[in-house]
Amino acid sequence: MKSFILTLQISFLLLGSVGCGGSSNSGGGGGTQNRISVALSSPTLTVAQGSAGSVAITVARTGNTGSVTLSLTGLPSGATVSYQQPGAGTSGQINISSATALSGTYPVTVQATDGANSASANLSLAISIVPQISGPFHWTSTAPLISAIPNASHPIISVKDPSVVYFNNRWHVYATAADTSGGWNMVYLSFTDWTQAAAAQPYYMDATPGLSGYHCAPEVFYFRPQNKWYLIYQSGPPQYSTADDLSKPDTWTAPQSFFATKPATVNNWLDFWVICDAANCYLFFSGDDGRFYRSQTSIRSFPSGFSTPVIVMQSTNAGDLFEGSNTYRLKGTNQFLTLIEAMGGNSGERYFRAFITDHLDGDLTPLTDASSWAKPFAGLNNVSFDSGVTAWSNDFSHGEMIRDGYDETLTIDPANLQFLYQGVDPAHKAVDYSQLPWQLGLIRQTNN
Repeated sequence: MKSFILTLQISFLLLGSVGCGGSSNSGGGGGTQNRISVALSSPTLTVAQGSAGSVAITVARTGNTGSVTLSLTGLPSGATVSYQQPGAGTSGQINISSATALSGTYPVTVQATDGANSASANLSLAISIVPQISGPFHWTSTAPLISAIPNASHPIISVKDPSVVYFNNRWHVYATAADTSGGWNMVYLSFTDWTQAAAAQPYYMDATPGLSGYHCAPEVFYFRPQNKWYLIYQSGPPQYSTADDLSKPDTWTAPQSFFATKPATVNNWLDFWVICDAANCYLFFSGDDGRFYRSQTSIRSFPSGFSTPVIVMQSTNAGDLFEGSNTYRLKGTNQFLTLIEAMGGNSGERYFRAFITDHLDGDLTPLTDASSWAKPFAGLNNVSFDSGVTAWSNDFSHGEMIRDGYDETLTIDPANLQFLYQGVDPAHKAVDYSQLPWQLGLIRQTNN
């Protein structure tokens, strides 16, 4: 009996010395754990759209390891990868082609395995946009085309902040008007040719039911999914009206708000701008404080369902990202141009900076030679005046590009850039802002 118990004890001791799983070193000793590790030649990789880049991989081995294979996770749609596999060696490489991927920064994970052991390392992949439009820009300006035409009940002194579309063989302009008491409202004008613009009689929008009082900075477009015209404007908060015929300004519906209350993420908001792609509609606006915001909703939900606004860009210098923004699709491309009014020079003259992106919810990249006071998209340093026209403004302020169409995509032709802007005689600038006699002029690019 004692012999049997002793035999069992020896058997259990022998079984307990056999490892279950894990790794061990053949050849006795205390055992060495088998493992691999990977190191990248750089933790970041920047690739221009349509180009490729590579990162070298070093594999370190401990113990008995096999042939190592690399793989990648987190690669954005439209990008591709090829490998130089380490195999039984210690060196490899990943080659990433941006192909048709959208610009942006993507967290990518490099993984390595020999079938039994694995390791990984993080890579920040930045795909940079290749703009389909670039500066420097040069423009010539007309004389003022549209000026204030007051009447007994509307002592207006300025016409500013225009939005313009060409529809049914006529130009349609909605704009802000300011009066001698500092009141703000909107006007509508229509004409067949710019030579007739000065004589076009304004319709004062406070005559439209629901649109009396403070409403300004309009944007107008035709929203194809609903077969309606939309008029977006500033009433403090962003509001809108709809109509079946934009040439009948008395038929716009009463104002409706995009937001029930002012979002907590917003300090100040003004100059609202809507643009849509195939899936979503985006609302952009400024804060007069160096912040530029974006909100969005699905195209099916528009005009409801806008998300909490987020800051797209911000600057410690409020004048660098001030107000009066526009965003457009560039015809024949998958890119979008954003213009933001800024202030520069010795007297805070207004000019425009330009930014580019390939998706409306993406980052904005400053357009080369078109995003500074010295080299603006449009400003005092790159606008001259037509032959015979006296320079009448140092400010090139809140306006609207001439569109190639009139729908919600806000498409412009980069081969035919024109911009309807507000300008003011420098001699009249020593007054309250509401009393500046803004007029509208047209600039045309001359170096395309």
